[in-house]
Amino acid sequence: MNEDLKVNVSGLPRDYLDAGAAGNVSAAVSSQVPGVEPEPELVVNPWDIVLCTSGTLISCENAIVVLIIFHNPSLRAPMFLLIGSLALADLLAGIGLIINFVFAYLLQSEATKLVTIGLIVASFSASVCSLLAITVDRYLSLYYALTYHSERTVTFTYVMLIMLWGTSICLGLLPILGWNCLQDESTCSVVRPLTKNNAAILSISFLFMFALMLQLYIQICKIVMRHAHQIALQHHFLATSHYVTTRKGVSTLAIILGTFAACWMPFTLYSLIADHTYPSIYTYATLLPATYNSIINPVIYAFRNQEIQKALCLICCGCIPSSLSQRAPSPSDV
Repeated sequence: MNEDLKVNVSGLPRDYLDAGAAGNVSAAVSSQVPGVEPEPELVVNPWDIVLCTSGTLISCENAIVVLIIFHNPSLRAPMFLLIGSLALADLLAGIGLIINFVFAYLLQSEATKLVTIGLIVASFSASVCSLLAITVDRYLSLYYALTYHSERTVTFTYVMLIMLWGTSICLGLLPILGWNCLQDESTCSVVRPLTKNNAAILSISFLFMFALMLQLYIQICKIVMRHAHQIALQHHFLATSHYVTTRKGVSTLAIILGTFAACWMPFTLYSLIADHTYPSIYTYATLLPATYNSIINPVIYAFRNQEIQKALCLICCGCIPSSLSQRAPSPSDV
């Protein structure tokens, strides 16, 4: 009776037990016993690897700019303070992308998600606000050329820096202070744990700043064209030379604004119309170009600057090339 019960529990037919070997019976029975399941393998999203790589490049590139401005006492003009602010914001954004990758796969918790998204929101907000501040500074340097180099300009620059970093930090603290969707998934935006309302506010703020930058750059173009025309008349330049010089200045401004719009506009518009139910590949595809803006910023605003080029040459080779020391600024340097 006991023998019959054992056979039935094993799930094997009696004729198999009579014909089979004892070793085969034990192996078949052991295969029915549940064992310890192996731990699931860690699967890394390729898009996260690309974002982490982008963050590493952003951090390295902008760290160079921050170190150059910090260790060079001659780079303390308002323009360099704003460029330093932009580089610092992009540096923090790159670090945030790296930390997000580490926390997503090694230290998963709600607290780390909130801290990471707070750092990324604050740093990218400071980056965009710094771009707006640089645009304002460039407009003031041209419109108020005679009074620009004064103590009032320095004070105004510090006020802009305090305001833009204060606003950015507040935006970054919102998810940490409770404005997140961890408790209600239905309110999530395309970037978890940001809420849909939070993402909408960020997107609308970006569109407002972009419109303001566009208006300022239109005014800057008018001023540059007028100044180039006056210089051409004073030095009896040919009309062709005046046209080429002005075109370079306008083209530079168009590249600056066009690059900014191309990087940030896809993700901004997508955040307004989409939510957490949309495929994540669309979020990655629109967010990645936005990170590229932080890679391009040092090239446009820092490494093209003549004074920063001189400081970089002094650090790298201990000398300043004659081509840099003799080159005069042009409208294309705006």
